[in-house]
Amino acid sequence: MDISSSVALVTGGNRGLGRHLAAQLLERGAKVYVGARDPESVDLPGAVPIRLDITDPDAVAAAARLAADTTLLVNNAGISTGVGLVDGDLDDIRREMATHYFGSLDMIRAFAPVLTANGGGAVLNVLSVLSWIHRPGVGGYSAAKAAEWAMTNVVRTELAPAGITVTALHVGYMDTDMAARVPAGQKIDPAVVAVRALDAVQAGTPEVLADELSHTVRAGLSGGLEVLYPELTARV
Repeated sequence: MDISSSVALVTGGNRGLGRHLAAQLLERGAKVYVGARDPESVDLPGAVPIRLDITDPDAVAAAARLAADTTLLVNNAGISTGVGLVDGDLDDIRREMATHYFGSLDMIRAFAPVLTANGGGAVLNVLSVLSWIHRPGVGGYSAAKAAEWAMTNVVRTELAPAGITVTALHVGYMDTDMAARVPAGQKIDPAVVAVRALDAVQAGTPEVLADELSHTVRAGLSGGLEVLYPELTARV
């Protein structure tokens, strides 16, 4: 799609990667709505703030009515509770799934008719390397991102007849609040990720691997459990 003539809605666009995506869209000439639970936290000149909690169906429906000229939906909003699956707080596990899977799906369901009415468009789903590899300590997040990856692959096919492309962004650690405890040398600049993601949307590319870690893990998917989880097979 031609991003310079697009109208984009970025969920969670008030900080982190979302803010970089919104800023890059503005720089490329797009009109940009920024969805945030607190619209007053949106500080990007030229952006149009929208009060939006993607886990609230009424708020999602209101956003679809307000941003009825949208042609590019960026599902970026997310949380990370650090919850484990076996003994973690089940409410936190549900919050992860409600945000990453059901929230993003609700946004797609609400905006698919909008994009169709506007002649087609694109969806960018911000996923993670943890869609593919799942570690203790981030079980809730990993399960939710794996579900979102599966959903992304399905809706890509379902939306294609309407002229809507769907791009999945996979990335490891970024220099954002969510990865504050990760050593700096292991993180990629989110501004770089935003450029690579939007280049992929512009080209209609279905999947973009934004960093070396994502490339490595993606390549390992065909190698079986012994490649992705060597600590498990070592015990056999």
